Amino acid sequence: MVAQQAAPAPARKAMATDDEVVETAADAAENVIFSRLSVSDVEDYDVTVTFEERVLDVDVYVKAPEASADESRVADDAALAARGAVDDLLG
Repeated sequence: MVAQQAAPAPARKAMATDDEVVETAADAAENVIFSRLSVSDVEDYDVTVTFEERVLDVDVYVKAPEASADESRVADDAALAARGAVDDLLG
């Protein structure tokens, strides 16, 4: 399942680089995926993050057909967590 989040990032308080923003978002998304699903249940996943012109775009794909958790919900929550982590980073 795929989840997408795109929205303008808040005004920067901290001097985080674009790379730090992308890494923070990707780490948060992966943390949600693997806190909800075991590594052995995940057949495939992809977290794509871009941050250009102060617009954060997060795309999360999770394929775990044998897992008891809902793949779509996990992908949605991972994308939301990525957005929240960037909001925290940028203040």
